[in-house]
Amino acid sequence: MRVAILPQYPRPLVFAHRGLSSLYPENSLAAFRAAREAGIPGIELDIHLTRDRRMAVFHDDTTERIVSGIGRGFSIETSDYALLAGLDIGSWKDPAFASERIPLLDHVLEELGTQLYFDIEIKSRSVQDSGLEALLADLLKDHGMKGRCIVSSFNPLSLRRFKALMPEVPTAIIWSRSEELYWYLRHGEGRWIAGVDLLKPEQVLVKGPRLLPRLRRPMLPWTVDTVEEEARVLAAGAIGIVSNKPQELSGWKRA
Repeated sequence: MRVAILPQYPRPLVFAHRGLSSLYPENSLAAFRAAREAGIPGIELDIHLTRDRRMAVFHDDTTERIVSGIGRGFSIETSDYALLAGLDIGSWKDPAFASERIPLLDHVLEELGTQLYFDIEIKSRSVQDSGLEALLADLLKDHGMKGRCIVSSFNPLSLRRFKALMPEVPTAIIWSRSEELYWYLRHGEGRWIAGVDLLKPEQVLVKGPRLLPRLRRPMLPWTVDTVEEEARVLAAGAIGIVSNKPQELSGWKRA
């Protein structure tokens, strides 16, 4: 039986993608706090398991794109958090954010877990069980996050492992047209492997309401950044949006 998707919160659901990432460094505490201050009810973030088994909030596999100087190109999953914790993840956006550091999921939930709802994306390319899903389930229980989060991933095996550990938390399969994704997972086929409650297609794949009966799951498209995209996906029946610029959209505020 599938789980209801954050039923106590009004529709459409709205998640600030990596925090308020159009204005602040992505996946930083500054971006998450800014989303809260802007009145965005939810945030999306990404987690990797570091070598010393900490859940670091970071999108890419390496620090190459957003860290300059010392620390550039470090692999998140083969580095200890003590090493990663000192890296500047803000200056690439603006020198004013030079003090921003890679947060731990534990710290984010401790500060904001009762004030926002969350889409926590598991970043894992492996089919093997690293233990990340068990650590995540334990942390969500410790913070009382049942009813205040969903867990998503491109990796259906990761979602399947998590679902077995914490079936009361809704899970979502993500997909896109990216060639980095296995061809047989580019149309949401991972939902059958993972047994998910929710679908997260790239927003350009949402063509109209006829898509929903065929998918037979609630739908949360990403990343919806224009008024036109917002109107299209909500008209197609999406239960919410994930956006880099939710502060610039208004359809969700009126709904």
